[in-house]
Amino acid sequence: MATNETAKKTRTGSIQWRIVLIYILLVSIAMTVAGVFIINQLGEYMMDNVRTRFTKVITENMQILASYDDLSASRAEIQNDITAWSNSLSEEIYVADNSFEIIAASNERYRGISAFEVLDRTLVVRTFNGESTEIEETTASGVPVVSFLYPIQDTSGVKGIIVLRADVSNVYETETRARSIFFRSMAIALAITVILSLLISRSITIPIKDVTQKARKMAEGDFSQEVSVKSNDEIGQLAQMFNMLRGELDLTISDLTSEKNRQSTIFRYMADGLLAIDRETRNVLLMNPAARNMLGLPVSESGMFPYSRVEELLGSEVRFDRMWKNAEEGGVRDILDHKGRIFDLRYDRFKDDENEDAGLIVILQDITEQQKAEAMQRDFVANVSHELKTPLTNIKSYTETLLDGAASDPETASRFLSIIDSEADRMNRLVKDLLQLSRLDHKQEKMSMKELDLVPLVRSCIAKMEMTARQKSQTIEAVFPDDLHERVVMDKDRMEQVIQNVLSNAIKYTQDGGAIRVGIREEADENRKKWVLVDVADNGIGIAESEQARVFERFYRVDKARSRAMGGTGLGLSIARQIMEEHGGTILLTSPGLGLGTTVTLKVPHAPTRGVRGIE
Repeated sequence: MATNETAKKTRTGSIQWRIVLIYILLVSIAMTVAGVFIINQLGEYMMDNVRTRFTKVITENMQILASYDDLSASRAEIQNDITAWSNSLSEEIYVADNSFEIIAASNERYRGISAFEVLDRTLVVRTFNGESTEIEETTASGVPVVSFLYPIQDTSGVKGIIVLRADVSNVYETETRARSIFFRSMAIALAITVILSLLISRSITIPIKDVTQKARKMAEGDFSQEVSVKSNDEIGQLAQMFNMLRGELDLTISDLTSEKNRQSTIFRYMADGLLAIDRETRNVLLMNPAARNMLGLPVSESGMFPYSRVEELLGSEVRFDRMWKNAEEGGVRDILDHKGRIFDLRYDRFKDDENEDAGLIVILQDITEQQKAEAMQRDFVANVSHELKTPLTNIKSYTETLLDGAASDPETASRFLSIIDSEADRMNRLVKDLLQLSRLDHKQEKMSMKELDLVPLVRSCIAKMEMTARQKSQTIEAVFPDDLHERVVMDKDRMEQVIQNVLSNAIKYTQDGGAIRVGIREEADENRKKWVLVDVADNGIGIAESEQARVFERFYRVDKARSRAMGGTGLGLSIARQIMEEHGGTILLTSPGLGLGTTVTLKVPHAPTRGVRGIE
């Protein structure tokens, strides 16, 4: 019901009906004014005709009446005159003498009675004073009449009065008919006005409605609307401007949408966390996925939520009041350490449309790995310096001793030169390993990749390391079938370097009399990709679980003193891991714990097809 009333109000309040109403009011007012004026003028015109005709009759006959010296004595003659006049007139005529008695009349009823019984005393007296008088009245039977009173006078004065009384029913009937004709004409004119005004208003409102409907659709997001231009008047110009506005608005919205999408994509995928905090409500207005992941917040809290949740998570260093005060002079940068993660924290105030400070923009950058890399780099430089400094110090010390005279003793000189040679070899190995690591890091190590059988290479490495193992009364056992063949795509020299490094470490960190087992097997992953695995297991000193994740770091040694005594550089496993990665594989280390031995596994993809065999 309310909807119908609203629609009705909309229709009656539309510009179309306003135009129709205006036209009707204008025509009604104009016709009413014209009709009233015409009808009044018609009545006046008809009354003027009666008045003119009576004046003419009186003028023509007044001299006859004035010629009688005594009207009362000439009553019979005057009656004859009145009777003669009345034959040519439809009006009543009667004459009264100066005693106010009606002495002659066309209507016998009035003869011999006082004029005061028929006419108003004031009018009669005024006429006897020489003034012509006119009066409109209605008879007892309801007939409208007009009475004209004229004085009968000569040079001696007023002798009496003559009265002409006319029935003016036809005048009023004419006015009534004219009024009826006017109202019918007005009704017809109004009907025609309504029709014409509807047609005229439609020619105005239809284009406006079209523009309104198109504007409503544009407001709903459809910017494909276009208004047809059918004229060059103001409505046509409005349609042209609407089309121009639509085009410009469509272009602007497109640009804004593209910019919004671009900013949204950047906001969504930027690696740094970003938060926008409102000053008044202390709510987080915006937060990108990176910030949510850094803070460990659920997806449900990615929208607006109280900033106190962040303060609870990160502590007092990110209190809003503290950051707001610090950012008073501009952007601020801090380092935030939170649950083992290190964040680069940057924040500043942002302004609203009125250039007033409205809140804070906070950017979180996880620099944990960067800090670790920098720490590793510092450790690497320190380790390289230390590893080089020790042999250099030894070489310089023994050289100075020789120069100071020890060279004269052949036994001492030989022992010192042997130590100097050993330290030089140690430096040479370190520099060689560093150069190889550098080439691997910068993808400058050339690999000669061929499809080869991995099994003979493993056997060859075992054979080469057996002599070293016998020196410690150790055994190296190949626990794979003699007829096994596993073809992989590899650089033979680099793969041999890796296998020998792993076997060498197993021998170093296994006590005398220990055993080392080498196995080769196949394995398929969930994608049915085949891998070849080489397992080197020993029953040596083992590695604590806390140390296992770091054994592939450069210069890292589980037992630093023992490793240096054995001539290790601490780079072997780092080089091995990068060589395996260049082959598309990996190297893994597992140990149940200290004293329980260690297993190192080399994992390399199985050759998908048979290629050209290398020369064995």
